[in-house]
Amino acid sequence: MKISIGCDHGGLELKNSIVEHLKELGHDVLDVGTYTNDSCDYPDFAHKAAELVENGTCERGIVVCTSGEGVSIAANKHKGVRCGLVYNEEVARLTRQHNNVNMVAYGAKFITEEQGLKWVDIFLNTEFEGGRHINRVNKIEK
Repeated sequence: MKISIGCDHGGLELKNSIVEHLKELGHDVLDVGTYTNDSCDYPDFAHKAAELVENGTCERGIVVCTSGEGVSIAANKHKGVRCGLVYNEEVARLTRQHNNVNMVAYGAKFITEEQGLKWVDIFLNTEFEGGRHINRVNKIEK
């Protein structure tokens, strides 16, 4: 699977771990940065990652900042992007099953690396349930 990923300085360490994990699993990862701990603006990187999902270059995307909120908000500005803020295992599963998210956001300050990697696997391996959720997702798209 082709996956975009981006972060600000607050999410750099977790992003780097996720990139390594995804590559080990055989995914094609497009890392749009940031690449240093220098202070930067999270929307710049969230928009780059989301654009790759929006235009179909990538099937899924992941964004990381300190809280996860800012990158989620920025990613959701893109047409066709549904980015869920994931903060526990159940939400990681439900965002795919019920909301058919194609991007997830993580708050690096509030989760462990182990949690983040586990939730990435859930994001990539959980199917959309469809059914009663299709109408709801279609309303989001409008």
